[in-house]
Amino acid sequence: MRKILVITYYWPPAGGPGVQRWLKFVKYLRDFNIEPIVYIPQNPSYPIIDENLVNEIPEGIQILKQPIKEPYAWASLLSKKKTKTISSGIIQEKKPSIVERTLLWIRGNLFIPDARKFWVKPSIKYLSGVIEKEGIKTIITSGPPHSLHLIGLGLKQQEEIQWITDFRDPWTSIGYHKKLRLSKSSEKKHKALERAVLVGCDKIVVTSIITKTEFEQITNKPIEVITNGFDETLDPITLDADFTISHVGSLLTGRNPIALWKALKELIEENVAFKNQLKIKLTGVVGEEVVESISSNGLDSYVQHLGYLSHEKVLEIQQKSQVLLLLEIDSEETKGIIPGKLFEYLNAKRPILAVGPKGWEAGKIVEETGSGEICNQSDKTVLKNVLLNWFDKYEKGALHFNSKGIEKYHRKELTKALANFIQWESS
Repeated sequence: MRKILVITYYWPPAGGPGVQRWLKFVKYLRDFNIEPIVYIPQNPSYPIIDENLVNEIPEGIQILKQPIKEPYAWASLLSKKKTKTISSGIIQEKKPSIVERTLLWIRGNLFIPDARKFWVKPSIKYLSGVIEKEGIKTIITSGPPHSLHLIGLGLKQQEEIQWITDFRDPWTSIGYHKKLRLSKSSEKKHKALERAVLVGCDKIVVTSIITKTEFEQITNKPIEVITNGFDETLDPITLDADFTISHVGSLLTGRNPIALWKALKELIEENVAFKNQLKIKLTGVVGEEVVESISSNGLDSYVQHLGYLSHEKVLEIQQKSQVLLLLEIDSEETKGIIPGKLFEYLNAKRPILAVGPKGWEAGKIVEETGSGEICNQSDKTVLKNVLLNWFDKYEKGALHFNSKGIEKYHRKELTKALANFIQWESS
């Protein structure tokens, strides 16, 4: 088998979508004659934990670990709560506190490209020996955190290897980047590092067509789009008795669907049956301003805040829900963001209400697979009409969707595409 070295920060027992991508690639790479060796931090500061995912690590996979120094541990001395929410991507949109502003400035300007920068040099030194000992010819770095790509850059400069970068999210164009209160000098450093990585690697993997197009303006290196996906074979399950609308994952303040909350408020006031049957399920971290919007529209009694759930429980929630909610910030920068949950939503075969920017790539997937409806953040009337139509079908026991053409998003098919790209030789 061909050995490859996978350098990733997120790995079980980390929870959330970031860990799923490489956990599943590693699961299937052996089927394509590739033996992955995984390199991860020994003592990471994961914002969320899911111990159940440890059981999904394939037997016999070699996992290498080295200590990491992370400033999030120091920052928590200022505010443990704020540090955790910022590291999870939750940033207050209105009137951030002094502590929050300070943490964001420190994060953006002192830790470039991110808070894991101190792991770069020790990792390069350690992995140089591993590459020679194991006879490794290919390494893959997965980001964010994008500092892991700097490990790849350092190794590429001193070893005869193929280096592939995997960008689960963009670097300088992602919405979160603009909130870091960067100085002009810091912004230039980020841009320079991004360019160095994109030009210095051999191949690039991205999760969306829009990110590929963006990177093609910086580099001429081969770029392959390999999305996230689903893995589970789901048995039939009884649907919720109530008209449940469920959102899975962190609900960032910028994704706050204000028009949806207003639409639901009006439907409750206008339709007694809807009022009696509605339930809203929110899993994961929810931004304070989202909570305020829900409350101001009189929806508190309809909402269940479930907190972080294991991946196994999340799959059950998705499959039982009457409607699945997919949300994204309404901006130009987010058009290429495809939430990992989308593919599990498709596999659950429940109607997806996708609320996001015009031209959103995730919305196009919903449209192509016939798995739901796409609405803009401000389309209150459209949202009401869609929900009323679906509620009518729900009352008749006829709210059924069957996503079509989703087989290409199975994790094994996606791993096949990755294996082909690893082994592909440019002419």
